[in-house]
Amino acid sequence: MIIGGAEDKLRKRSVLTDFVRRSGGENARIAVIATASSLGPEIVEVYDALFRKLGAADVISVRPVTREQSREEDFVEALSDVTGIFMTGGNQLKLSGAICGTPFGDAIHAARARGTVIAGTSAGASIQSSHMVAFGVGGATAKQRMTQVAAGLGLVENCVIDQHFEQRNRYGRLLMIVAQSPQLIGMGVDEDTAAVVTIEDDHEILRVIGKGAVTLFDPANIVTNAHEAPRSSPLLTSGVVLHVLPEGATFDLTTRELVPAPAVADAAEAAEISSAGRDLRRLARDIAAGDVSPTALRRRKSRGRRKNSSIAHDDTEASS
Repeated sequence: MIIGGAEDKLRKRSVLTDFVRRSGGENARIAVIATASSLGPEIVEVYDALFRKLGAADVISVRPVTREQSREEDFVEALSDVTGIFMTGGNQLKLSGAICGTPFGDAIHAARARGTVIAGTSAGASIQSSHMVAFGVGGATAKQRMTQVAAGLGLVENCVIDQHFEQRNRYGRLLMIVAQSPQLIGMGVDEDTAAVVTIEDDHEILRVIGKGAVTLFDPANIVTNAHEAPRSSPLLTSGVVLHVLPEGATFDLTTRELVPAPAVADAAEAAEISSAGRDLRRLARDIAAGDVSPTALRRRKSRGRRKNSSIAHDDTEASS
């Protein structure tokens, strides 16, 4: 679960509720990794209270802050029996520097392989891709060297993730990265929004939940001058395919194609069609039974209606 940051913690809490549900609900045992945050215990207390309020059975803090700690057995073993892992926001370079390429990072991969739900917000979202935005400025125009890239955990392959996407205007820097590395899909996730990625038939399938959108840049056929543009100059980026995916949208990251939404029948329209079908079937039976043409049948029914109306009129006069 790749969360764009600033997820709602007070009202609907739809993203966090979905995380707890996927982690096992009342049977969930969740590890909070607050390595990226400078707050440490304080941020863990916030998520501990939230996840327990949403029904989780147990919440633990696992916070290695150095590569040495990420090699210690106690930290690694702490992830062996959890059903959910949640990485908080903060400084993603601090997070990746402490855990990537260590036994602790391997333990996160192993947990995912056995079915543990891996979630991260803000910095905890960025680190999930194979390539990670380390830092950089915002802006709508892609410019040479406007951001730096580091290695991420690689939970989502061939991808680079940016967060707080629409709110902090990070279109340009994500475009810059895919212009320089066109084998990657650029993924920008808005606040209080999550890209939920599951493996289905060897395909990475992305589904969107939350109030914002997930923006994807597919640069497979890009034309760019990134190899020769001078420092800080705007980049030529032509031919990038843009996908903006609101809640409910589904995308195949493996084939880089939108998955069509299933058709949803309108209830009123369905009832009208059903009623018309019944009328047609009755008409067909009447024609077959009477061996008459539809025109003759309509005349016969019209005479019947006039006769019934006349009888009803006579009955009314008699009763008065």
